[in-house]
Amino acid sequence: MILSAISMTRFRSRAGDVMRPDTASGFAIVPMARAFALVPLFAVSVLALVLATSAMALAGEADVVDVEARQAENGTWRFDVTVAHADEGWDHYADLWEVVAPDGTVLGSRVLAHPHVEEQPFTRSLSGVSIDDATGSVTVRARDSVHGFGGAEMTVDLNALR
Repeated sequence: MILSAISMTRFRSRAGDVMRPDTASGFAIVPMARAFALVPLFAVSVLALVLATSAMALAGEADVVDVEARQAENGTWRFDVTVAHADEGWDHYADLWEVVAPDGTVLGSRVLAHPHVEEQPFTRSLSGVSIDDATGSVTVRARDSVHGFGGAEMTVDLNALR
């Protein structure tokens, strides 16, 4: 019992070398440089991973920050939607927004055909959205090319606008 507790620990010799358990002889003296040779490599790997994931997360998800809705004389709806997203170029940008019924049915969608790196937030419109009179509200959500949906959404009370 005492032997197994000793074999699971590390000791330091007077010379500063690390002594660690060795299955054949019980203990082995390993120069400190060899014992910790992988620490810098590990640290660099972790740092690279953190930087890569945080760079991807910098732009975050696309957020709907404003919605104006108006019903036309023919009964269809026009939506002016403002989206905020830190577009980075063609590899990561807000690429779509949708008008969704409470049951999840997509009633209309606006494809955003290019990145808006220098124009943030930006507003785009969609007209001719048919919405049944029984539908009292809709949710507007935006998508980006890396994260998909998941940013801030807005709910529009259509009954208040009719």
